[in-house]
Amino acid sequence: VQLQASGGGLVQPGGSPRLSCAASGSIFSINDMGWYRQAPGKQRELVATVASGDFTNYADSVKGRFTVSRDNAKNTAYLQMNSLKPEDTAVYYCTAGVVATTDGAYRYLRVWGQGTQVTVSS
Repeated sequence: VQLQASGGGLVQPGGSPRLSCAASGSIFSINDMGWYRQAPGKQRELVATVASGDFTNYADSVKGRFTVSRDNAKNTAYLQMNSLKPEDTAVYYCTAGVVATTDGAYRYLRVWGQGTQVTVSS
């Protein structure tokens, strides 16, 4: 199972980019998808997640500005980021809790994408 993230880059303060994260491979089901981020010199932190039933969870620092969603048919999650601030600058990592299937066997995996840089600067 792999995650492919896209979006991000250099964005001006107040900008509204959207990140996408597509899961592929031998997937039986996806329990949750979301993003964490890591700024230089800081620990990786939760940004937002969306679980089955569209239950969402957000870091306090992004509530009201970011929206996480998922398209189950495409095994894809999205992070709409609005009103970006310089302190949102970080590498954003998508993650998914996946039930993978191989030769009739099932196993739960926590999968991480490669990370995508978001830099907020004028």
